[in-house]
Amino acid sequence: MSFPGLQHVAITVSDLQRSTDWYAKLFGADPVLDEDEEGGEFHHTVFALDGGMLFGLHTHQGRESKDAFDERRTGLDHVGFALPDSASLEEWGRKLDELGVQHGGIKKAHYGSGISFRDPDGIALEFFIAPGT
Repeated sequence: MSFPGLQHVAITVSDLQRSTDWYAKLFGADPVLDEDEEGGEFHHTVFALDGGMLFGLHTHQGRESKDAFDERRTGLDHVGFALPDSASLEEWGRKLDELGVQHGGIKKAHYGSGISFRDPDGIALEFFIAPGT
């Protein structure tokens, strides 16, 4: 039996409207879902990405930790978005520039190449290509 791929990622944000606006610009799409969860524990806003992947923004009705994101803390380190080739990586670098999103430029390594950047809460994100692409 093979292990399944990821179907969705959900992150907790400090300001849902600010993050929704930011991710809508990044994704070039509006959310497909924006509602309170049935049990009232959280609100989620969800974007549909290519390949059937969902990306959710969560708020926990004011019960979120006020701690800033830190990838060195146990939990999420970063979210990586797969790209097919170096031309796409360069194109996304230009798109981030157009959106005014600060990034570290293209970094190349033996395990692949990527562009790292952060969302409004400082959550680490990356566009990534496999080696040789």
